[in-house]
Amino acid sequence: MTADAATDLFEEHRPVLTGVAYRMLGRIADAEDVVQEAWLRWSAADRARVREPRAYLVRITTRLAVDRLRHLRSRREAYPGLWLPEPLVTDFGPAVPDTAERAVLADSVSFAVLIVLESLSPLERAVFVLREAFGFPYAEIAAALDRSEAAVRQLGGRARRHVEERRPRYDVDPAERRDLTERFLAAAAGGAIEPLLALLAPDVRLVGDSGGKAKGPRRIIETADKVGRFLFAVAGELDPAGELRVVELNGAPAVVYFVGGKADAVFQIEVGQGVIQCAYIIRNPDKLAVLSAPSWSAHSRHSGLMGH
Repeated sequence: MTADAATDLFEEHRPVLTGVAYRMLGRIADAEDVVQEAWLRWSAADRARVREPRAYLVRITTRLAVDRLRHLRSRREAYPGLWLPEPLVTDFGPAVPDTAERAVLADSVSFAVLIVLESLSPLERAVFVLREAFGFPYAEIAAALDRSEAAVRQLGGRARRHVEERRPRYDVDPAERRDLTERFLAAAAGGAIEPLLALLAPDVRLVGDSGGKAKGPRRIIETADKVGRFLFAVAGELDPAGELRVVELNGAPAVVYFVGGKADAVFQIEVGQGVIQCAYIIRNPDKLAVLSAPSWSAHSRHSGLMGH
């Protein structure tokens, strides 16, 4: 295999590799580092002996992601305040035409699911991602993790039960979520708190991630009154020169607030029974850099993370 052919083959599989790494690590930069390391190993490999390049590349990427996740665990334990995944711009485009498949892929990168995946062990997370998001057979996952198929099935069953027990039950109708997102924006800009409170479930939760680098809640805020008043206060502090855009992030509509061309905040909601059940606010500038205007088009390739 020539060097050019090896490069073309790697680029063909890059979306899947980056998709696996992002779901494992929750950060685009970490995922890209892992995929770059996988490229270096692929470049140095005896490719003539590789019978199934896709399986080989997924195996390298998964092992690298497991190692990096183990390394990141201690750093995240010391993270100031709450930790949320880095927002991912998702645009299925024509590559994923099936509605049911879109729903599965969107769900696998949703904030709600990625937060639950944080509580799995690195090996459990790897099995869950490869099996549930990408549909890899257990035999292939066992080879990737250097474990027996029986052990991998056990890991997968434990991970699936854990996720099912802990993940919140939200409606995933994108039209309803977008409608409520736009109604929230209108209510927040209206200058009266009552319309905003009417959109919130009584036990609504607000989860924020500022990384200690911006103003934001350090703990989960609960109840409609507390969440509503917090959001109403935030809306009142927005710079009139800023711009609000509705963008699809992690498979669902979200509001991105730009100031001077740079993303300052991301706001996304989870919907159930026609009201907002949970809201996320990300203000950590390290996690918003990818959304800033100059780099937006450069990172549009991340829409490929959604594909198989």
